[in-house]
Amino acid sequence: MLEHLKGNGQEFINEVATIGRIHHFHIVRLLGFCSEGNRRALIYEFMPNGSLEKFIFSKTNSSSHRPLSWEKLRKIAFGVARGVEYLHQGCNQRILHFDIKPHNILLDHNFQPKISDFGLAKLCSKDISIVSLTAARGTAGYIAPELFSRNFGEVSYKSDVYSYGMMLLEMVGCRKNNDPAVEIQSQIYFPEWIYNRMRQGQELCLEFEEDGDEGIARKLAIVALWCIQWNPTERPSMPMVLQMLETDLQSLEIPPMPFVSSDVETGAIT
Repeated sequence: MLEHLKGNGQEFINEVATIGRIHHFHIVRLLGFCSEGNRRALIYEFMPNGSLEKFIFSKTNSSSHRPLSWEKLRKIAFGVARGVEYLHQGCNQRILHFDIKPHNILLDHNFQPKISDFGLAKLCSKDISIVSLTAARGTAGYIAPELFSRNFGEVSYKSDVYSYGMMLLEMVGCRKNNDPAVEIQSQIYFPEWIYNRMRQGQELCLEFEEDGDEGIARKLAIVALWCIQWNPTERPSMPMVLQMLETDLQSLEIPPMPFVSSDVETGAIT
């Protein structure tokens, strides 16, 4: 059931129109909808495991107590990437989601991920790489810098790549990318903390149960850091992301510093 709809229900109409034309294993299937008076409802296929966010943001979860194995997280990351790739490349028109985040990734009985919530989506021609928007759209923490200022570059499908990268980092850290509740000041902005550890060759201080778990974590982190580069042209396309997720860890290079760094101890900005 949709509540607190803004305007004339344009987001509702947008979602029905967009998702009604999509058929892909990693995108939630719309079975029907209701529009009667002020009542609006979308009927999706049932996802018994709910959304990804409840598995990585629960107060009982932490990087040392994971309800999902690293192998499951790897498969979820790959499945979401396949879904986003389809939106960008597989439809007659390119679909930009603009709200990729753990809350909008639903999990079926086998923990296969399905992208949902197309209320902010925008359709555009495949031969047009730049998208015109009147205002930033998305969720704070996942919105690409160019959606706030064109000084960072033009809005395109690379904006979804940025959101996907932020989601990956949250999957790795089992926490929000910017969490004031973290006790250690230098770890508040998780992307910067994990980048510094990766660059210095340090352990990620995460809990690993099986051989290969650390390799999965480091690979997801490296791919994520490429995806959140502030310059959109430096981010990989989703086909490239899929290729990186399948390649050997040793073949992946750590990207340049993807953001403006804040030195917590000195207060300097670099």
